[in-house]
Amino acid sequence: MSNQDFLPINGTDYVEFYVGNAKQAAHYYQTAFGFQPLAYSGLETGQTDRTSYVLQQGKIRFVFTTALHPDSSIGEHVKQHGDGVKVVALWVDDARSAFYDTVNRGAKPYMNPTVHNDQYGEVVLSGIHIYGETVHVFVERKNYTGPFLPGFVKWEPSYRPSEVGLKYVDHMVGNVDWGLMDTWVNFYSNVMGFHQMLSFDDKDISTEYTALMSKVMSNGNGYIKFPINEPAKGKKKSQIEEYIEFYHGSGVQHVAMATDNILHTVSELKARGVEFLTVPDSYYETVSERVGLIEEDINELKARGVLIDRDDEGYLLQLFTKPVEDRPTVFYEIIQRKGAKSFGKGNFKALFESIEREQERRNTL
Repeated sequence: MSNQDFLPINGTDYVEFYVGNAKQAAHYYQTAFGFQPLAYSGLETGQTDRTSYVLQQGKIRFVFTTALHPDSSIGEHVKQHGDGVKVVALWVDDARSAFYDTVNRGAKPYMNPTVHNDQYGEVVLSGIHIYGETVHVFVERKNYTGPFLPGFVKWEPSYRPSEVGLKYVDHMVGNVDWGLMDTWVNFYSNVMGFHQMLSFDDKDISTEYTALMSKVMSNGNGYIKFPINEPAKGKKKSQIEEYIEFYHGSGVQHVAMATDNILHTVSELKARGVEFLTVPDSYYETVSERVGLIEEDINELKARGVLIDRDDEGYLLQLFTKPVEDRPTVFYEIIQRKGAKSFGKGNFKALFESIEREQERRNTL
């Protein structure tokens, strides 16, 4: 077995957010993003310190967890970071070996392997620390048939807005503080057995005012892709610096969610009140020269503000929401890949100028 695949990962199991009010967060993600109710844990299920709502769309599972008492690590996390991602859970065949292999390679333990049982079988969970206060939890669920995890019951409200066509987590981006990108690139390489797909430096990702650097780490089968960003020197404060300032440390900046029909998905999201970054109309004047022939109608894409980029293997369509909370931290990317394996390098300049316009409005540039 090569170093690259010593840690087999089947996909993203779930993403857990620590939030100030899980009931309201769940309602927002149902209403705005079309997530479907899946499972619940709280006082009614014997859980006395937290409440969690689990939502699903396609293969994407989001968990929203809130503290029931002030003196809790969940409450502290929310106080420090605002609503944010605590757990990036990875679906594995063997949570014990995933834990011991990564810890032996230098990972800091978060949760020793533990077995959780209920009438639907058993789940093995273990976990390690990554950047900031974020953690990876390894989930082994091959002997489990329940709705989510032991301790959760089916959540079946009557309120069920329809889905918007989101399929799976394409990638998740981590923002880390000055000088830490290579530390975490090395962590994913040496501890997790990931390889580096791409790297962008401040010459690739810069505008007149701001810059950043990014390296994209992927696991062996390509199911898990984690770009790692750090700020770079610019005339003004970059979006990465803004994130770190308001998140108070390193953390997950955005989750990219894939769709098979970005025009439909974005139309639905906009109709439900999700706000997106906008690029000037001039972007579309030159985009055809840059990306060549595409199947979609360029006017339809322009009407929704969808960005287009091409690599050697095809093209992609992408759009970014504005931050979904009051702190300018977490946002989402909607992406449709037509063969392209890359991340929209050709859009970076237009995108960052759009983000800078928002920063200027927030007086944080």
